[in-house]
Amino acid sequence: MNDKQLKWLSYITCLVMFCATFGGMVVTKTGSGLGCGQEWPLCNGKFVPAYTVSSMIEYSHRAVSGMAGLAALASLIAFWKYKRDRRDLMAYVIGTSVFVIVQAIMGALAVVKPQSAAIMALHFGFSLIAFASSVMLALGMRRVEQAKGPIDLERLPRVSKGFRNLVWGTALYSYIVVYIGAFVSHTDSREGCSGWPLCNGEVIPELSGGVGIAFMHRVAALLLLIVVAVMGHFAYWRNRDNREIQMLGISATVLCLLQVFSGALIMATMHNEEVYVFSALGHTLLISALFGVLCYLSVRVWQLSRPVKAEMRQDHSMPSEKIV
Repeated sequence: MNDKQLKWLSYITCLVMFCATFGGMVVTKTGSGLGCGQEWPLCNGKFVPAYTVSSMIEYSHRAVSGMAGLAALASLIAFWKYKRDRRDLMAYVIGTSVFVIVQAIMGALAVVKPQSAAIMALHFGFSLIAFASSVMLALGMRRVEQAKGPIDLERLPRVSKGFRNLVWGTALYSYIVVYIGAFVSHTDSREGCSGWPLCNGEVIPELSGGVGIAFMHRVAALLLLIVVAVMGHFAYWRNRDNREIQMLGISATVLCLLQVFSGALIMATMHNEEVYVFSALGHTLLISALFGVLCYLSVRVWQLSRPVKAEMRQDHSMPSEKIV
């Protein structure tokens, strides 16, 4: 396979992973987790389930998850055969394959034996890592396919270790916020805080039960916006010779800002179930996109913070990339 074919394979894998992640969100937001009863892989004892909404949602998610596993396996085989010298791409495709298997196993266990809210929130976290890995694979392969001629590593703009650590910390903290948000969903604490931006009309409400969980998520989300905005500021103003880093920083900031506004939309549609499902899905999709961007940015700043000689040893066979 040539680079263009590998790029499209990575795109397809990323798309299927997105559909699997999105399907999991739909299952959670519509409460269809037991639409097939406590049976797996059959649905209520049948290979083709009865045509009820919950069973079709759950069964469709299982089918797409299976396709995601096959796509990850195909990518793993192809990249192992044609790009095993690219350690970054191999790390992405292995991460995609491992975590799609882990989340599938956790999903099956959740059906057969009910799990705690903490474990179910972790299930979504693993799904998100699998999706983010596929995003990094697609973006990384796009860079390789678009590159031309032998690379001139001396011309690659470096990033500071301080900025690298800031990006890493932001990505890690975003995962924590994602986990807290998933925990809110699985503990059914979404109505713990009414109104926005205040919680039940108070700056600091009484922190008990679902109120405490929902308020903790709001505070964590606000801190994430601040951290991402600071990171985006440094990405743009301290890396003027690296347009890729600038654009990734801007993308992360915009996505995080939209994420905050989508949280307000959730509160506005809380008591309209038909509209709430869509606003909640949009909220989750935005954080998924943000996490994917931060993960890819984390890898890029790691690559660009190392000494040139170290990068040359790893990427001696890497095609060049256009220096913007």
